[in-house]
Amino acid sequence: MTTTFTKMDWDPVTEAKFLTMIKSIPMFHRDIAKQVVEKKAQLNAQARGASCVQEQDVVDAFFSEVPKAFYSLMVRILDEAGLDYGQHVKAQTKK
Repeated sequence: MTTTFTKMDWDPVTEAKFLTMIKSIPMFHRDIAKQVVEKKAQLNAQARGASCVQEQDVVDAFFSEVPKAFYSLMVRILDEAGLDYGQHVKAQTKK
């Protein structure tokens, strides 16, 4: 079964935080992270039946698409960009 992907609008505040975060990612990972996370965030919003990408979609995308080896860097950059990742930290500590 193929998932149909439609480019979605973004909440302006969420998009600004996302772009701030992308600028903080090391240059050699930046383009691929932007492409992969942007697409996954839009798929997350679409799966929720939302009309636009919101912060939870972006955070969920980072946690599902970024390799675990880079989690500490990702969490630091999420924090610097002002994205709320608390639900994921709680989930990780329960494991």
